[in-house]
Amino acid sequence: MSKDLNIALVRVDSRLVHGQILEAWVPFIKAKCIIVVNDKVASDSFMETVIRMAVPSDLEVIISSVDDFAQNYTFSHGSGKKTIVLFSSIDDACKAFKLGFRFDRLNVGNVYNNEYKVCCSSSVFLCDEEITNLENLLKETGVFVELQRVPKGRAINIKEALKDYWHIK
Repeated sequence: MSKDLNIALVRVDSRLVHGQILEAWVPFIKAKCIIVVNDKVASDSFMETVIRMAVPSDLEVIISSVDDFAQNYTFSHGSGKKTIVLFSSIDDACKAFKLGFRFDRLNVGNVYNNEYKVCCSSSVFLCDEEITNLENLLKETGVFVELQRVPKGRAINIKEALKDYWHIK
């Protein structure tokens, strides 16, 4: 069964639900629903409870594994509840795309990898695998990828951030 939502933001943020999401993105988008797409959270009732407790009661929270999410949700800018989809990693967002969850824009807010090769911004540090996944996503799909911590912050096109690392036209 497919669920159509008015998806206003698809975001990668390693912290998932936190102050920036609740205090900046939710009011900016006027979101009524947050979908946390993370295998670990989906299989850990304690982590799921912590996330649900952090979110105000007027926001719907859906927690799903990457596979279940990709099979059961359709990207749509239609009517209905404005929704934020949160992935904890670039790998998960790319995996969901490959499994069928199509989106046209990916917001990368906070990613830190101990093995990072490139510091793209003050909150985005990417390793080789993440850079390769983003490069493939851009080449194969035309998805627009931007780096942006908060809605009022400057958005940086990933092509600009990685121009010295790889060459996508």
